[in-house]
Amino acid sequence: MQAIEIKTYIDDKHQIHLQLPEDWPKQQVKVIVLLEPATKNYNEKREFGQFRGKIQIAEDFDAELSDEFWLGQGL
Repeated sequence: MQAIEIKTYIDDKHQIHLQLPEDWPKQQVKVIVLLEPATKNYNEKREFGQFRGKIQIAEDFDAELSDEFWLGQGL
């Protein structure tokens, strides 16, 4: 099995067109499409406190961990 990355576009007809390397032999293959946006929008503004209330930290977060934890016992 071999994998390569080829960038392409989805056209108006929702089709993609691929040009494979010329040295690849003619054969039946399986094609897997991973839909990942080509660019990420880093211009989105963040707002202070926008994640407030989304996570919880345990009361004993700063507590010392036991020797059993560090020695991998009692798991």
